[in-house]
Amino acid sequence: MVMAISSSYALMLLPLPLLALLLLIASFLLRPAASSATSWDKQQQSRISHGKKNKLPLPPSPPGGLPIIGHLHLMGAQPHLALRDLAKKHGDLMLLRLGAVPNLIVSSACAAEAVMRMHDHVFASRPRSTVAEILFKSSMGVAFLPYGEQWRKNRKLVTAHLLTVKKVKSFGQARRDEVRLAIAKIRMHASTVIDMSDLIYSFSNDLVCRAVSGKFFMEEGRNQLFREIIEMHMALLDGFNVQEYFPRLAQFDLLTRVVSGKVKKLQERWHQLLDKLIDAHANKSSRNLIDDARNEQETDFIDVLLSLQQEYGLTSDQMKAILIDMFAAGTDTSYITMEYALAELVRNPHVMAKLQAEVRKNTPNNQQMVTEENLGNMTYLKAIIKETLRLHPPAPLLVPHQSMVDSNIDGYMIPAQTRVIINAWAISRDPRSWDRAEEFIPDRFITGSTVGVDFKGSDFQFTPFGAGRRICPGLNFALATVETMLANLIYCFDWELPTGREDIDMTDVFGLTMHRKEKLFLVPKPFDHVLEN
Repeated sequence: MVMAISSSYALMLLPLPLLALLLLIASFLLRPAASSATSWDKQQQSRISHGKKNKLPLPPSPPGGLPIIGHLHLMGAQPHLALRDLAKKHGDLMLLRLGAVPNLIVSSACAAEAVMRMHDHVFASRPRSTVAEILFKSSMGVAFLPYGEQWRKNRKLVTAHLLTVKKVKSFGQARRDEVRLAIAKIRMHASTVIDMSDLIYSFSNDLVCRAVSGKFFMEEGRNQLFREIIEMHMALLDGFNVQEYFPRLAQFDLLTRVVSGKVKKLQERWHQLLDKLIDAHANKSSRNLIDDARNEQETDFIDVLLSLQQEYGLTSDQMKAILIDMFAAGTDTSYITMEYALAELVRNPHVMAKLQAEVRKNTPNNQQMVTEENLGNMTYLKAIIKETLRLHPPAPLLVPHQSMVDSNIDGYMIPAQTRVIINAWAISRDPRSWDRAEEFIPDRFITGSTVGVDFKGSDFQFTPFGAGRRICPGLNFALATVETMLANLIYCFDWELPTGREDIDMTDVFGLTMHRKEKLFLVPKPFDHVLEN
């Protein structure tokens, strides 16, 4: 699972005329903001003298920064592409001013290692998120919580109790059930055009909802309610919050109320839903049924949090904040990876054929579905998932970090309170680290110089889940979900493009997480052997 990216990036997505108008108004309202922008320019002009005095220069900054907006106009609609192009000209470490906020842009494996390994203790915090602050009040979960004692406590709870390897394995029956339902839906519409984007998203959403709340999510159409709230949640995090880039504007109550009103509606919906779920689980516990549940293979996240409430001193709001993190982070990562993987397989028939041969060889003839026990020898399946994550990391710029103290990175002074943007998308397509970097070649993880490269935080040319203290704690949950579903999609069906379509549009849309612009419509043809059994 990849935790949600700060809404800061959404500022880059505004149409430039609207952005210019908003910032022109801001310039009249806040003259000090303009003067701070001017001070940035003076700061850049004095980099040489700064270096002589302190022996450490600031990182290079692209020319063309404007008053008030800084370098925002250089970002365009695809910031990960714009930042990669700027890095080619100005270096793997750049300092950009986005609004009134300094941002360190990290664009190489070596620079990423410096930030997320060698100086991880300095860069392990998070910048402020207006939406998160309003939504969670003082009780954040893990994703947006700044580094400190409460974050360490919450992180320990999540990694030691909610997302351990053992706990992820315990959801095996839930994965089997949800995969079986998805495959049955596809069979009902076999040989016709199916919206696989919607089907895969629904599968991911339902599985996360079941992991969090157990069978309660199936009552009263709650799975659809979960989906609506999660989509609203992600849209708000992806929204335009001018205060994050122009902190002085926070003093204007009108701007704060615009953001606050929308977030409070979301907050109310989350609390209504989660209060009901927690109360239902607590009632089960009070009837001593939770002990019976512990003897079962599957115990949901709410059960676990209730059992740990006294040990960790969890308030109701803290529990809900952690649960919201699980909901919001869990759906998108798995869905995006599966959709991109299936799209790449259809576009590369020779890769599809090789994977089908592996999956069908390693699944016994008497089985209608691939089980998790069958996955152990499917090395090509794992290589395809790696290659999908390399070319299409769900969060192309990861979750922003923030420096807590002044530091020295590769001979540059990085001031405290600098926001850090790691361009994982550019790093995983860097020709210095990858041969034929723009091509979909899963075999690179089977043979060759990158055979041992993995995404679990030790290989910095490949960090779709981040690394260091802030590595995504839900990595194993996402991987188990993607492996099981993708293997069954390939085992049970052959896949074709709809009549008249010769290729799949792989255009990306940048946002909170990166999605394909077009939905994935495919025609599934049932595999004969599966039909016979």
